[in-house]
Amino acid sequence: MKMSHIEACRQGIIEEMDRDDSIIYIGEDVRKGGPHGFSKGLFEKFGPERVIDSPISEIGLVGFGIGAALAGLRPIVEIMYMDFLPLAMEQIVNHMAQARFLTAGQRDLPLIIRTQYSLGRQHGPQHSQFFPSLFTNIPGLNIVVTSTPYNCKGLYKHALRQNKPTIIIDPAWIYYRFVGEVPERDYEVEFGKASIINEGEDVTLITFGRTVYESIQALKQLPKEVTVHLVDLQSLKPLDTESIINAAKRTGRVLIVSEEHPHSSVASYVASIIYEHCFEELKKPIKILTPPDVHIPFSPILEKAYMITSDKIIKAILELTK
Repeated sequence: MKMSHIEACRQGIIEEMDRDDSIIYIGEDVRKGGPHGFSKGLFEKFGPERVIDSPISEIGLVGFGIGAALAGLRPIVEIMYMDFLPLAMEQIVNHMAQARFLTAGQRDLPLIIRTQYSLGRQHGPQHSQFFPSLFTNIPGLNIVVTSTPYNCKGLYKHALRQNKPTIIIDPAWIYYRFVGEVPERDYEVEFGKASIINEGEDVTLITFGRTVYESIQALKQLPKEVTVHLVDLQSLKPLDTESIINAAKRTGRVLIVSEEHPHSSVASYVASIIYEHCFEELKKPIKILTPPDVHIPFSPILEKAYMITSDKIIKAILELTK
């Protein structure tokens, strides 16, 4: 059936909460649905013991989640905006990520932190940031970024069946824009596996998050003689290195698109993998397309100039084919 991105995410969580009574959902204003309506209907279906409104304290929220996971529950902790995750860094870095290591493998931590970034919605520089590499550099965590209705449902379901702590990041800009087919059957999208969205022979385009949507739009507008091999990473940690290498070798021309800032980014790490394993197969230097290294403007016009768009992706692809 067809679902919007946000409906598919929510459906994945509902199905898993139906299946497993140990899953609880906690966050700020989640009983009313939260600022984007993500948790709409959960309180009415699962009640006050499993859907919990919290005080405004991100470090307290994540600490609660860690304790609940160690006590045998499977918490989903909602952090309203990705920009607020640094407030909980002490709990994430020193406790959430290290629980299994510090107990010599005796304790698992089945905890999910789910959050979203609001780039493209005129929410300003403190409510629109996207910095996944801040967390991919921490051992012990799974880091995934949803991008389509199909993969968001499958990634949430897979995360809720794991015993390792996971951070799931949604691009809020596509919550209601991206509508796609979602199977009614039970399925998971495994971590560490990239998705090949389109096969092509001229340029390899590697991306993740909101720019998957922009990339799909770009492919529709390209000249028919230019074919693009489009790869959605989905999972940033674990990372599907094999698919990255195979995709780069396939065309010899690589464009990496990311909404992070360029320095020490996931995009730059992916480029280093390709240079290490595919240097002789490359026909052109790798091209990385990111926003400029500036703060995100509040002005709609300036924010649009800052963002990665399908037009910018088309321009970069055509430059690689010259």
